Amino acid sequence: MDIILVPGFWLDATSWEKVTPALEAAGHRCLPLTLPGLESKDASRAGIGLRDHIDAVVAEVDAHGGKVVLVGHSGGGAIIHGVIDARPDRVTRAIYVDSGPLGEGGVINNELEADGDDIPLPPWEGFEDADLVDLDDSLREEFRARAIPQPKGVAYDSQHLHDERRFDVPATVIACEFPSAVLRDWITAGHPFVAELARMKDAEYVDLPTGHWPQFTKPAELGRAILAAVDRTGT
Repeated sequence: MDIILVPGFWLDATSWEKVTPALEAAGHRCLPLTLPGLESKDASRAGIGLRDHIDAVVAEVDAHGGKVVLVGHSGGGAIIHGVIDARPDRVTRAIYVDSGPLGEGGVINNELEADGDDIPLPPWEGFEDADLVDLDDSLREEFRARAIPQPKGVAYDSQHLHDERRFDVPATVIACEFPSAVLRDWITAGHPFVAELARMKDAEYVDLPTGHWPQFTKPAELGRAILAAVDRTGT
């Protein structure tokens, strides 16, 4: 199975390097992506928006003949959901890593502070304590050293969706920062944060207790969780 891995904000393809070995050992082909504007810290991010990131992943899907699994971490969840909307017949499963599908008109995060076209990684004090669970000083230093400014347009642009077949694609939510029980409670209560997720016809929830960046704090466990979801999907 081809598994396309979409990183969250401030990260490139290398952020998956400790997650993919378990998948590759099981015979899957991993395709971690670096999205437009994240090629380097010096790359231009002018004019790059959410649609550009979605289109970049759609192009990767189109480059492969069969169906694919999409994995999206954090803001990457919104991106893979846009891809599913564009290619619902080409995605066999969507795996949301501490993330979820972003509905029509939603934005990923327009409260992040921008510097021109860039959104730099905020200071750690700007994150919730739950984000930073297990992210020790060494991992924080490594993360900040590798962090690339996020294109402002990706965070601020509205999501636009067109094909309700997106709800037919099986989904797995790997819940880290918020336990799956909390997500289920929100769905029951009709919370707008999970409105799109609530409409999924086949959604499963897997708990991986840690902070918001399990690819750094629990990479082996994350790899096994993704592998289990892929194995349940079949071909």
